[in-house]
Amino acid sequence: MSFFGNKRLIIVLVGLVLLITVMGYTSRERTSLTWPEMFVKDLFSVVQGIFYRPAQAFSDFIHDVQDAYNVYEENRALKASLDQYAQTAAELTMLRAENERLRDMLQAKSNLNKFQLRYAEVVARSSDHWNDVMTIDKGLKAGIKKDMAVITSKGLIGRIQSVSNFSSTVELLTNIERSNHISATILTEQTVNGKTTYLPVNGVVEEYDPQQQLLIMRKIPLGQKIGEKQQVITSGLGGVMPWGLPIGRVVRAQPDVLGLTQTVYIQPNADFSQISEVFVVERMVTVTPSGDLVPSQQAEVSGQPPATADSQPAANPAPAAGSGGGH
Repeated sequence: MSFFGNKRLIIVLVGLVLLITVMGYTSRERTSLTWPEMFVKDLFSVVQGIFYRPAQAFSDFIHDVQDAYNVYEENRALKASLDQYAQTAAELTMLRAENERLRDMLQAKSNLNKFQLRYAEVVARSSDHWNDVMTIDKGLKAGIKKDMAVITSKGLIGRIQSVSNFSSTVELLTNIERSNHISATILTEQTVNGKTTYLPVNGVVEEYDPQQQLLIMRKIPLGQKIGEKQQVITSGLGGVMPWGLPIGRVVRAQPDVLGLTQTVYIQPNADFSQISEVFVVERMVTVTPSGDLVPSQQAEVSGQPPATADSQPAANPAPAAGSGGGH
């Protein structure tokens, strides 16, 4: 028993000695490997190569799928941001346009403070009669009456053609006919004794040229000197339109066919294609057939009808130099 125990101890000691010897031998610097080392190394290299390539390919595939998914998510986020930006930009443009329109309307109301103005919005406009009529959201309940002048922040656009309780139809200047001519005044600029003054030249706006998009004013005395860019306003002589509403500016003047009077072509101030808000103007002073100037309310109470373009015109109060939106 003692022999076998000593024998196992001897074997363990010999094994340790051999292991230490091999470790010491293999740990030193060598120029080449032993054949067992080369065999084991080559065997492990082959086995690793067999399993490494498929594992690497699978890992690369998973990585590519993850990258593609990340790109998809980023692209979707960018598209959402782009859509939101486009919507925000559109809203900003609309707000800017609305702000500009409201500023113009406020400025126009400030400039026309001598008139009673009623604000209204355009609610309908027929594509078949785009340049003829439109509908606004104010009617009899808001004090709107037939033949009241209708303006935008830029100038006159037409008159009230018909009225219901809660809406009204506006006839535009582009649909001028014989029954709705407009008495107008050209503020001619003249220099007298070194001072610039504006002398009124009266006439009648009778027609609209759709090709040139110009209003045509006739019955201007031939001797009157009419220059380009001179301002045209309502004269108030017809008894319907109040005095001083801006219409446009002179483009050119030429003798008529008979050579007795002049025909003046006018560029309207207002853009008839883009109208969304308007002012309805109440005439504060009415010209009676007798030639007297009375407040509109008094004329209605007394039963005196307002003068028309064909009625006896009365001289309206002479405007102050440069008034009525002169140069």
